[in-house]
Amino acid sequence: MSSFASLVDRNAIEAEAPWEARKLPRSVYALLSDTAARHADRPAFSFQLTSGPRDPAETLTWAMLKGRVTQAANLFRSLGIGPDDVVAYVLPNCTETAVTLIAGGVAGIVNPINPLLEAPQIAAILRETKAKVVVTLKAFPRTDIAAKVAQALVEAPAVETVLEVDLNRYLPVPKRWIVPFIRPKHAAAHRARVLDFARECARQRPDALGFTDITTDRVAAYFHTGGTTGMPKVAQHRVSGMIYNGWLGAELLFRPDDVVICPLPLFHVFAAYPILMSVLSSGAHAVFPTPAGYRGEGVLDNFWKLVERWKVTFVITVPTAISALMQRPVDADVSSLRYAFSGSAPLPVELWHRFQKATGVTIVEGYGLTEATCLVSVNPPAGEKKIGSVGIPFPYTDVRILHCDAQGRVTRECGTDEVGEICVANPGVYSGRTYTEADKNRFLFADELYLRTGDLGRIDADGYLYITGRAKDLIIRGGHNLDPAEIEEALMSHEAVAFVGAIGQPDAFAGELPCAYVELVKGASVTIEALMEHARTHIHERAAVPKHIEVLPELPKTAVGKVFKPDLRRRAIARVYDEALAAAGLQARVADVIEDKKRGLVARLRHGGDAETAAVEKVLGEFTRPWEWV
Repeated sequence: MSSFASLVDRNAIEAEAPWEARKLPRSVYALLSDTAARHADRPAFSFQLTSGPRDPAETLTWAMLKGRVTQAANLFRSLGIGPDDVVAYVLPNCTETAVTLIAGGVAGIVNPINPLLEAPQIAAILRETKAKVVVTLKAFPRTDIAAKVAQALVEAPAVETVLEVDLNRYLPVPKRWIVPFIRPKHAAAHRARVLDFARECARQRPDALGFTDITTDRVAAYFHTGGTTGMPKVAQHRVSGMIYNGWLGAELLFRPDDVVICPLPLFHVFAAYPILMSVLSSGAHAVFPTPAGYRGEGVLDNFWKLVERWKVTFVITVPTAISALMQRPVDADVSSLRYAFSGSAPLPVELWHRFQKATGVTIVEGYGLTEATCLVSVNPPAGEKKIGSVGIPFPYTDVRILHCDAQGRVTRECGTDEVGEICVANPGVYSGRTYTEADKNRFLFADELYLRTGDLGRIDADGYLYITGRAKDLIIRGGHNLDPAEIEEALMSHEAVAFVGAIGQPDAFAGELPCAYVELVKGASVTIEALMEHARTHIHERAAVPKHIEVLPELPKTAVGKVFKPDLRRRAIARVYDEALAAAGLQARVADVIEDKKRGLVARLRHGGDAETAAVEKVLGEFTRPWEWV
C-alpha cells in the first residue's frame, strides 16, 4: 500500500485531479501527440490476422499510429461528426479497430459494440446512442458480422454512413486473390451510404487535425453493458476518466520498453483503457493476435510461441484463458515475461499457483467495471499481493463498503472485514450521469458521489479489497455479464413452466455458467430435453443458454413469493462440487453450503479419508467459491 500512497493522496477525489497534479495532457489526441513525439520510430501497435508465430503481422510506429488516427478523425469530421455526435464500431480486433477507438473519441463520441451480439441487440445500442457513423467489416469468409450489422441498420435509421474495413488486406498472396470469389453475399435493406474505410481515410491529411482539438473535459465514449435483453445500459466515459486510466497504467504497470500482449476484445473497457490508453500514456508496445483474440484459431496453442516472437514482457489475460493455457505446455522461451495481469472475473487460487509454477511469473489481479471507466483496484505489481483479493484502491480512488437503502442513502459504513456493497469514487466515475438514460442513474450513487457497484465485498485491516458476491444477480461467464432475466423470461414462455430461477453455477473454466431451476405448472409434464430446446430457440445470446436445467417440485420462495436464489446457489454449488469430486474418483462430498460473513457461500465437505486432502484441494482449487472440511 505504501507504494501507492507515495504517489499521491488516495483520498483526494475532488480536491486535486491527477491531470492537474501531474500536468497531464487535457485530450486524448494531445496525449497521443506527446507520446508520438517522444517515441516516433518505436513500435506502438501490432496486429496479426492469424496466430502462427511466423505469420505476417502489421506493426505501426508511434508516428504511423498518430498519422492513421489523424486521418480517421478528419474523416469522421468530414462526415458530419461533431463533439456530441457518435461514431459506433462493430469490429473484431485489428489495426482499424484501435484507430477508430482513438479517432472516434477525438472527433466526437466513440461507441464500441460487441460484434458477437445479435442484430436486434446491435440495433438497440445504435438507437440508444443515436450513432451517425458505423465502422464495421466488409463481408468476409467465416464471419457474419457484416450481415448482422446490415440487418441492425434497418432498425437504426439515424445511421447515415457505414465505413467498411476489409480484412483481406492482411492476407498474403494467393489467399488475398481468392477472397473476392468466396466473399459472402448479403442483401442491404438499410438506407445508409456505404464507403470503404481505408480509401476514405487515405484522402485525409495525416499531419494535423483539420479542426480544433477540444481540451475541455467532455463525454468522449459510450460503452454498453450487457445488451443481451435488447434494452442495453450505456455508460458515459469522460476524457478525464480515459486519461486517468492511462496515467495509472503508465505509473504503476507499464514501462516504455514493455511489450504487452492483449488477446482481449477492443469493444471491452479492459482492453480499451487499462491496456490501450496505458500504452498511449507510457509508450509501450501493444500486440493484438487475431481478430478474435483468445478465441482465435490457434491462439491458445501458439500463445507461448507468440510471447517468444514478440519478446512479451506483460501478458493481459482473464481466468478462462489462464485455465486453457494451463492445459498446454509452456513450449517456448518466455524469459522476457515480467508480469501477467488478470481481471474481469475472480481468479481461482489453484490457477494462480499453477500459472506461477509453469511460467515463473506472478499474476497481478485487479478489479474494475464499465461504469467507472474501468480501473478501481489492483494488487501492487511491486508490493505485497494477497491471493484472493483484488488488491488496494488506485491513487485518487476511494472505496467504501456501505449499507444503503433503496434510494442510495447510506444507512451504515462497514468496519474492517465487514461485508457490504462496494461503492467507488474516482475520476472515472461520472457521478449522477453514469448512464445515458437518466432513469437508470436514479439511486445509483451513495452520498451522491460514490458509485454503487452492485458487488458485495469487504476491506481487510491492510486495506485490501475482497469481492464476496453480488448484490445484483448477474451471471459472469468468463468476464461476460449475462442477465438472468432473459433466461427466466425465455423459459417462462413455455406453457408447462410456472416459475424459473436462473443463476450462475460454478465452473472451473468460465468462473460461472448459466443454469436454471424450474417449477412446473400443476399437473404439467415436460422433459429436460424439451426445455433445453425451448431455451435455445428463445434466448438471443448463445452464451446465456443454460448448461443445466433442473425441474424441482417447488422452487424456494420468499414471503412475498419471489424465487429465493441463495438456496438455488447452494444447490448448484453442492451439485457441481460433488460431480467434480466423483469424476476425480474421490470419496469426499459436500455436506452443506453455509453463508459466511466474510467469504460468502462456503461449501463444507465430509472427509472421504485423510489421504484425500491434497487431491480435494487440487480439484476444488479450480473453482472460485471457497470450501472447508466439516
